[in-house]
Amino acid sequence: MTPSEVKRYLAERKVAPLADIAVHFDMDPDAVRGLLGHWIRKGRVRRHEDASCNSGGCCGDCGTHANEIYEWLK
Repeated sequence: MTPSEVKRYLAERKVAPLADIAVHFDMDPDAVRGLLGHWIRKGRVRRHEDASCNSGGCCGDCGTHANEIYEWLK
């Protein structure tokens, strides 16, 4: 997967959780984070945390990356 493929995927969807991106490209979430970091540094992607996991609404089954949401900005 290349940064351009991540761009295309996220630009089409506007918003996607890290878990979905990793499954789509059949990659480890840490590797996907690295590619998303490229677009974050360029100001094209913003990382969000799912508020339900941070406000006490998490059941504990979401895993370590399920609450990471990425948004395409431009």
